[in-house]
Amino acid sequence: MTGTAPQRTDVEGVDGGVGLTALLVAAARAIETHRHDSLAQDAYAEHFVRAAPACAHWPVRIQQVPDGDANPLWGRFARYFGLRTRVLDDFLLRSVRTGTRQVVLLGAGLDTRAFRLDWPSGCTVFEIDRAGVLDFKHHVLDDRAAVPKAKRVPVPVDLREDWVSALTAAGFDPAAPSVWLAEGLLFYLPAPAETYLIDTVDRLTTEGSALAFEAKLEKDLLVYRDSPIYTATREQIGIDLLHLFDEGPRPDSAGALTANGWSTTMYTPFDFTRRHGRGPLPEPNDALEGNRWVFAHKPRP
Repeated sequence: MTGTAPQRTDVEGVDGGVGLTALLVAAARAIETHRHDSLAQDAYAEHFVRAAPACAHWPVRIQQVPDGDANPLWGRFARYFGLRTRVLDDFLLRSVRTGTRQVVLLGAGLDTRAFRLDWPSGCTVFEIDRAGVLDFKHHVLDDRAAVPKAKRVPVPVDLREDWVSALTAAGFDPAAPSVWLAEGLLFYLPAPAETYLIDTVDRLTTEGSALAFEAKLEKDLLVYRDSPIYTATREQIGIDLLHLFDEGPRPDSAGALTANGWSTTMYTPFDFTRRHGRGPLPEPNDALEGNRWVFAHKPRP
């Protein structure tokens, strides 16, 4: 699909709906940060959790969870988010080491990579998300006197609106290589919005650019309806992920990129669990079984 971007259908900040999932991921990153065998460090994550009334009672250390790592939400699911954070951190840092200096975070949420990763000189990190989410993040980070390690450019726009104009107006240069990240985003979008987003990234990138995103196999959305991860998330913190996921057929975004000349690789999270020696492994009735992490590169001539 090309042409006009689909119109937005919600305007929530972090207080409900998909916005609340950003706080779930922040809590998971806080728990990961305080582990003795941490895969990723985010000193700001727990401050987001404590600043939002909706989740002020959530744990930020695994020791605050009565059943610890046996808890499907704060144990296994949180460890999944910690692993994902590390894998995507590594992807971004590898990408900028090749000379790329533009980083675009699609649906940035409470991502703090501009503040916590060691970026090469001259990097610009564009953070695209709704104004309410970015405003909340700004206030929390400002209270912590946080200083970004790269030029940080918030782009307050809904991805269902004309985010391309907002991004280019903010200084993004389509003629220069760029690296893009869509972390925990696509399965919340209707299929036409995902297709538009992937097509647009293809159109806005030049050779030497890269993209990473998380996808979910369509058949697994309902197959694992009663998975302990979904049940615990719904019962313990009131987030019904299956209700938030778009129920329509999913496009083959990796295939579309390949057809347009990108090189793509696809992994399961368990591939990286085995690589790093920690993280979730397959279980019966496993909601993570259908998750895929896709890495795409637009070859140089």
